[in-house]
Amino acid sequence: MFKPGLGFEFSVALRYLRAKRKQGFISLVGFLSVAGVCLGVMALVVVIAVMSGAEKDLRTKILGMEPHLILSSKKGSVSDYENAAGKIKKHKNVEDILPYISGRVMLRSKWGLTGTVIRGVDVESDRQVIKSVSAEEAKKLLKGEGRNSVILGKGVAGSLGVSAGDKIFAFSADWNISPVGVVPEMNELYVAEVFESGLYEYDNAVAYMSVKDVQSVLGLNDELTGIGVYLKDIFKAGDTADEIREDLDNRYYSRTWMEMNQSLFSALKLEKTAMFIILTLIILVAAFNIASSLIMLVMEKTKEIAIMKTMGAGNRSIKRIFVIQGTIIGGIGTFTGIIFGVILCEILSRYQFIQLPDAYPFTTLPVDLAFVDVAATAACALIICFFSTLYPASQASKLDPVEGIRYG
Repeated sequence: MFKPGLGFEFSVALRYLRAKRKQGFISLVGFLSVAGVCLGVMALVVVIAVMSGAEKDLRTKILGMEPHLILSSKKGSVSDYENAAGKIKKHKNVEDILPYISGRVMLRSKWGLTGTVIRGVDVESDRQVIKSVSAEEAKKLLKGEGRNSVILGKGVAGSLGVSAGDKIFAFSADWNISPVGVVPEMNELYVAEVFESGLYEYDNAVAYMSVKDVQSVLGLNDELTGIGVYLKDIFKAGDTADEIREDLDNRYYSRTWMEMNQSLFSALKLEKTAMFIILTLIILVAAFNIASSLIMLVMEKTKEIAIMKTMGAGNRSIKRIFVIQGTIIGGIGTFTGIIFGVILCEILSRYQFIQLPDAYPFTTLPVDLAFVDVAATAACALIICFFSTLYPASQASKLDPVEGIRYG
């Protein structure tokens, strides 16, 4: 009588995989199991990569338009910018600081009327804050040579029916007394350029002017509505904000880029999680096929199992044979699925042949393949496949050798 070890169990599992089946249907189910796991893993890798790419692309576009951290005075406006900026610059995670000013106005042209948010651009800074317009170009356009120049979002310009070189009027919240009664403050503006960020919320609601021009239009004198802070590590925005507020004696409240866009990124995260769960069901279905093929294999190999038991193979050894076999099937499906998924992601990323309609903030499918996501997908698939082998393996180990030889 011999004592079988892991080498014996592994060799038997491989022999069962390679052997021709008396019933070809069992082989077909095994093949479908591998194909099912492969398809599920491939779909999961591609979809998660696309969702991660969408999140990264949106984050890049938003951070190209917004400071990473905005500090606003509890008094309502910032009048001590230079003093506060000096203290903020001392923090290790701070990369750059710019004056931040923003307010709502009504814009009117000969052809339309629309409300928009005007934001100030520091024309002395070399940082690009307008998507598709470089810092140097913005300086030239917004200095204006004695006139109030404005750069409009594509949607805003479309609502007004204007283009570069046209004249428009801005109505602010300030009011003037005139012979005909109280009328809003009106400023004449010249459209210097039209920008397109690819984000609907910005293209249809934002316009840019120099800081001094925005202060003039909003009637803020030399005051600002906030301080824009750009960080070296954007994911430490919350901790940095807490440190800065404490350093400024809590005279300011803060909004990080994550807080300002919380609903958008929360929706993306929820959608990514939902897609992961849904596509994992494909792998789960394939795992049931693995269980089915092992159950049928146990029924076919009843006599062989009984003989191995009479020769000294214990229940644990028999169980391991079928667990190893099912795990190999799942491993092959997972490995091939990852290979095909990575190849498809590389093709989508390199050739970008899938064009998206204008309703999306991307022109093509964004792909960001992360090792962590691939590893999580592989681990999830292997765990599901492993658990699918436990029941048929357990049933095989419980087989009575006498009954198996008699009826096998």
